[in-house]
Amino acid sequence: MSQEHEQQELIYDWNTSTGPEIPPDRVVLLDDETLRDGLQNPSVHDPSIEEKIRILHLMEDLRIDSVNIGLPGAGPRAAADTEALAREIVNSRMKIRPNCAARTHVNDIQPVVEISQKVGIKIEAATFLGSSPIRRLVEDWTVEHLQRLTEEAVAFAVREGLPSMYVTEDTMRTDPATVKALYSTAIRAGARAIVLCDTVGHATPRGAFNLVKFAIEEIVKPSGENIRVDWHGHNDRGLAIANSLAAVAAGADQVHGAANALGERVGNTPMELMLVNLRLMGLVNRDLSKLKEYSDTVARATHTTVPPNYPVFGRDAFRTATGVHAAAIIKAYRKGSPALADQVYCGVPANLFGLEQVVEIGPMSGRSNVIFWLEKHAIPPTDELVDRIFDAAKHSPRVLTDDEIRALCHTVAAAPRHN
Repeated sequence: MSQEHEQQELIYDWNTSTGPEIPPDRVVLLDDETLRDGLQNPSVHDPSIEEKIRILHLMEDLRIDSVNIGLPGAGPRAAADTEALAREIVNSRMKIRPNCAARTHVNDIQPVVEISQKVGIKIEAATFLGSSPIRRLVEDWTVEHLQRLTEEAVAFAVREGLPSMYVTEDTMRTDPATVKALYSTAIRAGARAIVLCDTVGHATPRGAFNLVKFAIEEIVKPSGENIRVDWHGHNDRGLAIANSLAAVAAGADQVHGAANALGERVGNTPMELMLVNLRLMGLVNRDLSKLKEYSDTVARATHTTVPPNYPVFGRDAFRTATGVHAAAIIKAYRKGSPALADQVYCGVPANLFGLEQVVEIGPMSGRSNVIFWLEKHAIPPTDELVDRIFDAAKHSPRVLTDDEIRALCHTVAAAPRHN
């Protein structure tokens, strides 16, 4: 029996009992915002260009489709880093496609044009502006004013040979008439990708679905053009992954995300978790063993931390010290099936992402935890040693470290024997 068939026999999947949420033949593209939007997080340290290049190579290894390499109009360092990243893509013959953020103003787009021409690669111009009624009130903007800015900026980018990705901020809280007016203007001016943004994390999955459906039915199809539809979500309500999947279900072609959910306030859709979910839903099939390295590398470069309980890539994601859970995992291992052990108490198979289940010893553990740990470390599990470690664990307020367990082993080994 194949592993896939065995899994179907052992795990009933209510997620797909009435058919998949997203058809398995859908192509889902990913745009990585880590090196631009991700760096707007107030707590991050701006990485060195060497660190950014290392992160870029990890994106390429993970077959991420496109990457925002910066907002060169923000200043000399931003422009220099953007150029260096674009040059690295060319010199290393990467497949990942670069884009740059720019306000809907010629002065912001011009640096993108110059970098594109100097390096010799097309860089998609992601021109953005605010659109929601609340923002328009604060800024004293009219929709007609925004349309003029849109037309001038997009037309300039296209004339200069840049692919145009048109973005409105806070699309999720923008009225339908304005959404239609702005995106239709951008498409007429030459934009061939539109980005729908949940800039402040307001959306629910139903809302994300509704907005994408509206854009496709009321803007893209009537235009008669081949338009890529992107979703850019934030995580203020903790719904970024769910919203992104709902956007794809509604027809979005590409989803934006950032490593470790970095970005403004509580951040963007987490890129690594999008890949995890797309893999588990059968929408991508690629080597994701470097996802942990990607997450850790970004955390180090930005001087941030991955919480221990962060899904899949947190320190505790595949650790268990609870007796009942550990006992089931151990029994599965003893049946000679790592795949069984990987799923008996886990909804995410660790092996798909280059990781493994770890059985720990702590106050909630059973004797089987101790025996398994000792066997895994090639230490004979004598009754005396098991009792000593088990007693220490029960009196500990936390999981014992490997060093503490080894010290207990040495204590028992060094104790005098009495006949």
